Amino acid sequence: SPVVLFNHGSAKKMLNSIASSAIGPQFTKHGWAFFMPYRRGQGYSENQGAYIMDEISVAHKKSLNSAVKKLIDLHQTDHLNDQMAALSWLKKQEFVDQSRIATAGNSFGGIQVVLGMQRGSYCAGIDAAGAAKSWKQSEKIQMMMKGAVVNSNGPIFFFQAENDYNVAPSNVLAEEMLKSGKKSKVKIYSSFGSSPRDGHSFPYKGVSIWFNEVLSFINKNCGKSNA
Repeated sequence: SPVVLFNHGSAKKMLNSIASSAIGPQFTKHGWAFFMPYRRGQGYSENQGAYIMDEISVAHKKSLNSAVKKLIDLHQTDHLNDQMAALSWLKKQEFVDQSRIATAGNSFGGIQVVLGMQRGSYCAGIDAAGAAKSWKQSEKIQMMMKGAVVNSNGPIFFFQAENDYNVAPSNVLAEEMLKSGKKSKVKIYSSFGSSPRDGHSFPYKGVSIWFNEVLSFINKNCGKSNA
């Protein structure tokens, strides 16, 4: 079976299960298994480490620079390692078609998607609103993500609602990929709800709007099953 490994956002405790409950059944209905592992400090892995937002908040008390450094460090080390451990586990499962593992994620999970596409062997990536809130706070975050997408091992589809906090991440990263000869797609959907916060919830509250386009992108780039 083909699988989507979903990278959740920064919501605390079990709140990211709202996203998996909304998105997962759509994929399974179309023949894709759906797996959302909880990274350390959140959900089922709450006792496996500190909650990422707590760590960033502590650093922020020193300075914005410290907070940015902490965000980058955690995404590139602990949290990416958790994603790669989940990918490695998936590859050992007999039901999984190894050549058809895609990754998707929203918000902090979108940052994980681009880092995972550089490090792992996914057939496609879906970055929904990755870094929408942190993009303009730091050029270092932008450089990290640009560096990851130009070294991506596969195509990435970037999407957001136009009233999200900032749509630059999707537009800029898709353009970076095209410039470096990589395959990418970008779609900025109409405003969702009435605030930037509503716009940022589009990846899990607006599934019926974006799903077909995302499914088509994954099916096109992940080939036919070997099973």
